[in-house]
Amino acid sequence: MNTLPNCPKCNSEYVYEDGLLLVCPECAYEWDPNAEVEEGLVALDANGVKLADGDTVTLIKDLKVKGAPKDLKQGTKVKNIRLVEGDHNIDCKIDGFGAMKLKSEFVKKV
Repeated sequence: MNTLPNCPKCNSEYVYEDGLLLVCPECAYEWDPNAEVEEGLVALDANGVKLADGDTVTLIKDLKVKGAPKDLKQGTKVKNIRLVEGDHNIDCKIDGFGAMKLKSEFVKKV
């Protein structure tokens, strides 16, 4: 009888052990069953530091804003971010620009 858990990605029941890892043959996902499971969204800044809701970040490069007459400049401080699902995983408001979505790879935590 199979006592292994289903795959966390595709929920397949055909999981097998490969050394210390569990492997799903249907989606090729590998994971460590003994590792801590992170709750909620995980976003890392450009330096690999974990971000959380309410953090303050700064931009690490100039970013072009579609439809805006000027760019967001490097060093712009963004307060009170909110993490969301998707490619642009930071929701925020920037003074002078309004509501924006940013990628976490273009910011660093203050």
